Amino acid sequence: MASRTSVAPKRHRLSSALIAALILPVAGAAFAQDAAKPDAEAPATETATAATSLETVTVTGSRIGRDTFTSVSPLQVITREETTLAGFNSAAGALQSTAVTGGSAQINNAYGGFVTNGGPGANTLGLRGMDPTRTLILLNGRRVAPAGSRGSVGSADLNVLPTSMIDRVEVLKDGASSIYGSDAVAGVVNIITRKNLDGFSAEAQYNVTEDGGGDETRYSLSWGKTSDRFSISGSFEAYDRDELTLGDRDWTRCNTYYRRTVDPVTGATGAWGSADPIDYMTGKPKCYPAGNSAGVNGVTINTIGTNLRPGVGAPGATGTSFNRWRPNAAITTGLPGFEGVGGGATTDLNVRDTFDPRTLNRSLISPVEVKTGFVQGAFDLQALGNAEAYFEVLANRRESSQTGFKQLSLDYARGSILLPASLQTAQSQAAPTETTNGRPLGVRAFIGAGNDKNSQTVDFWKATGGLRGDFVFTDWHYDFMVSKSRSDSDYTFESFLIDRMSRSLDVVAAPGGGFVCRDPSGGCVAAPALSSAVIGGQLPQTWRNYVYQPVTGNTLYEESTVNFSIDGPLFALPYGEVRGAFGLEYRKAKIDDTPPLDSINNNLLGLTSAAPTRGTDSVKEIYGEIEVPLLSGLKGAEELVLNASARYTDYKSYGGDHTYKIGGLWTPVSWLTFRASYGTSYRAPALFEQFLGGTSGFIASGNDPCSDLAANDPSIALLANCASEGLAPGYLSTNSVKVITAGGAEQGLKAETSKNFTTGIILQPEFSKSFGDLSFAVDYYKIEVENGVSRAGGAEILQRCYNDPEFRNGGGFCRLVDARAAGTNALTVHDSYVNLATDRVRGLDFTVRYVRDIGPGTLRTTLQATHFLEQSSKLFAEDELDDYNGNVGSPSYTATLDTTYEWKKWKVRYGLEWVDATQSYGFYGVDRATAPYKMHTEDYFLSHLSTQYKWDKWSVTGGVRNLFGADPKVISHSGAYNRVGNAPLYSGYDYVGRTFFMNVQADF
Repeated sequence: MASRTSVAPKRHRLSSALIAALILPVAGAAFAQDAAKPDAEAPATETATAATSLETVTVTGSRIGRDTFTSVSPLQVITREETTLAGFNSAAGALQSTAVTGGSAQINNAYGGFVTNGGPGANTLGLRGMDPTRTLILLNGRRVAPAGSRGSVGSADLNVLPTSMIDRVEVLKDGASSIYGSDAVAGVVNIITRKNLDGFSAEAQYNVTEDGGGDETRYSLSWGKTSDRFSISGSFEAYDRDELTLGDRDWTRCNTYYRRTVDPVTGATGAWGSADPIDYMTGKPKCYPAGNSAGVNGVTINTIGTNLRPGVGAPGATGTSFNRWRPNAAITTGLPGFEGVGGGATTDLNVRDTFDPRTLNRSLISPVEVKTGFVQGAFDLQALGNAEAYFEVLANRRESSQTGFKQLSLDYARGSILLPASLQTAQSQAAPTETTNGRPLGVRAFIGAGNDKNSQTVDFWKATGGLRGDFVFTDWHYDFMVSKSRSDSDYTFESFLIDRMSRSLDVVAAPGGGFVCRDPSGGCVAAPALSSAVIGGQLPQTWRNYVYQPVTGNTLYEESTVNFSIDGPLFALPYGEVRGAFGLEYRKAKIDDTPPLDSINNNLLGLTSAAPTRGTDSVKEIYGEIEVPLLSGLKGAEELVLNASARYTDYKSYGGDHTYKIGGLWTPVSWLTFRASYGTSYRAPALFEQFLGGTSGFIASGNDPCSDLAANDPSIALLANCASEGLAPGYLSTNSVKVITAGGAEQGLKAETSKNFTTGIILQPEFSKSFGDLSFAVDYYKIEVENGVSRAGGAEILQRCYNDPEFRNGGGFCRLVDARAAGTNALTVHDSYVNLATDRVRGLDFTVRYVRDIGPGTLRTTLQATHFLEQSSKLFAEDELDDYNGNVGSPSYTATLDTTYEWKKWKVRYGLEWVDATQSYGFYGVDRATAPYKMHTEDYFLSHLSTQYKWDKWSVTGGVRNLFGADPKVISHSGAYNRVGNAPLYSGYDYVGRTFFMNVQADF
């Protein structure tokens, strides 16, 4: 909860405020002011006054009302006016910016085509480069429950926040589980709303991209009424973001390998792209589906696959035998009607079709419509200890969607009458598949089936009510709060259905010509006969309507909280009062994800099955915090404060545990302050990590540890374990390994534990007024998570099991491997969430602020920089830590510069973001000088310029983001990183390009 505020003693006002200006680094050095009650805040005009006087600041990270405004832990404040001047059109955009995240990657609307926790369209926040489940999001000091779609909902969705009502955001970059409970491992983000409003306020903002696509629009109306005994305020807003497609930007229109040639003798290298497959017709590098991690063999469409057989090669192809073909009516020998494009001495990527123009319709930025309503109020009861009854209601609907591209492998059984005569008698290509009705596979058509849609509707609401007032003791206060949240999501996607596909491919000749389904029930439509049109993606609409269907699932997430807390003075010491805060809390959460019935029944062609995710968990907690003023106002000790907190937690899922934190702040002289804190944190496993329904998938047969032992160098244990299952060293697996991903509750999943250390120095040297005010702060931080909740991966589990001398008798990872299937020796692995990982992050935060009167106005400049010293992790205790720091997507350095000049009614702002150059050659053991693929990025800069003018009750802000139109940096396809176009999938890059924005606000 937000802490109470009182006026600092006069002898500390200036030094405390200056220190706070660094501890709470914000562009423009604006600070907010709270009224006497815990969550009440001053009107906008009073806030501006407080920013000038620098007298009082309420900070996140403590439950104790303070009389000075320094923080033991590093804290950053972002005000409403700053986000407007910077051009952000949503709370999600502001919170995911480099200034807050330090350059660590975040899940945003660019991840719509990827599997993410929370489902497509969710926007989440993770501090210090850690998972979003390790960052706690608060709204007015109270938890924001997770929201989203599909089974892996576990983090707050930033889309639910009431952007128009946000007064400021306080970001605590330190562990705080002893203060706030589970999830506060990497930090806490507290969103504080405007209160004490009188009248109406209207706001509109439009962000339009120069090259089209991705535009943002937001309209809002806020209102409020305040009297002596009550206050009520609220808002309604509508936010829309248009879709940005891959075809809307030059750098995503042609995704290539982007590799270079390397002379094997001299090591001489060619230009980037010189080793890419070349389109035989155009002589240019071939385009692949952008964002697709194309493998060595590329992505083939408009072709068929058969057994290896002789034929006529296409122009540019090599060899005389092929297993990939494309239609050519002029061919009358070999395989009549087809020319060979693969299967000889090379893979013939220069000849195959790998790109369909419809892939450019895919979403680069997912479109979304968000509507949010928010109401808050308080009423003075004049009873129960001068109590105040208060409430908050937040309601939100998100409608998001993604356009994808569907590829279809259409399997025709050997001898099918849907095949041309020349292919009906061909040798079988493979064993029966899901759709060949038990018959061997004869011919597979690789078809570009066109665009598909994926959509989500998420309804979220959160209701809070409470009572706060004076406790039975003098100067003590209590707060009793009850809160309930609910996220209800329907998610729909399109898929070919296996049962309908199988039925449509089982055909007989129709009396009048053509084909009909052998079983016509259910409106079965016969599959099309193999033809050049079908291979080219021209599928009969009636058949497509029958086999290609939208399927819908539902996700429900509920969370309830009850909290009672008291705070006040414990006793007096010579230099101030020892203050304390104590409380009790109970929380209960429930998840219920029901995937589409066809997904549960494994009836989706080319997609994994998914079982329902259902589970509940609850927690009882007791906590306490004290703050001790040891010295004050002395030589060598202007201020010396000790803060300590502890919490005991009892989870239904894993039992009891405790956390603690101790810190101190010392100001020996007015211009120098030291601070440090050390504590423990924990993260209870998210409900999806405990109860995720089994989702099946497959990995290659080569991952069977017993396969082809004679060609490898197996350990003694591996030989013995494989022999115990009756497998000879020459055994060769022909079965894919089934991998079932599920929650870890049944495996005894425990909570993560972590240690967090932070120390910092703050300097504010005293210069003459003509020089201005210069301040500097640096903080060192280290977070280490043990017993991290993670999945080991199917291949790793198999290797750990089969190389264990005790094998299945020893438990361990073998408990996750089923006995081999009789008759096939096929393996099934359960890749459940277990306690495995160690994660460690270390770094330095720098803040420099300079303020000076120049001419008729004031110049304010803030420089913030983050230097990661380590970003490492490992799965198993005996592993070495893998340090990702400085790799692609994990920069070592990031920085933001914010310069504002203010005079009279005008403000002009220039902002600069910098992301350090990255390289991954060393991590992968590759020589950069001779590497055939590019695994490095150059320094990346973004400039922003804006102007604001205020008069009477109006405010107009306009400007340009990405002033110079910087494109994302590019890397090669190497299998190590996901890409968008040729750029890394990394939120620190701007995908939309130069953007113009205008914001208009008016008070009535």
